[in-house]
Amino acid sequence: MQTNGLPPYDDGNIFARILRGEIPAKKLAEDAHALAFHDIAPQAPVHVLVIPKGPWVSAADFHAGASAEAIAGFWRMVAGVARDLGLEESGYRLLSNIGADGGQEVPHFHVHIFGGRRLGRMVPLVSGP
Repeated sequence: MQTNGLPPYDDGNIFARILRGEIPAKKLAEDAHALAFHDIAPQAPVHVLVIPKGPWVSAADFHAGASAEAIAGFWRMVAGVARDLGLEESGYRLLSNIGADGGQEVPHFHVHIFGGRRLGRMVPLVSGP
């Protein structure tokens, strides 16, 4: 399912190719619903990506079209990976970029897990409307 304003799913995107085994990834976890792997250009001491197994471009797309089991399995993996990496006590950040204004670079829904150090503000404070 395509969400308005976003490009159609591209089966040639890098995450689709990783899921098919065409491109290697340093995997942390994998099951029927999701794959977690280390980012190749980490922005924090811990920087992991979790991607659902399916042709989903955005969170809205994923939640509208995936089965309840796939959605639950994906979010269980996100939480489980953060726990297994020891990030629960000190804290971590989840981030998903959607669309051009959100900074999405790969048109496959995914969540970044950042941790391993104190993370600053995500966006600067802006005054006014």
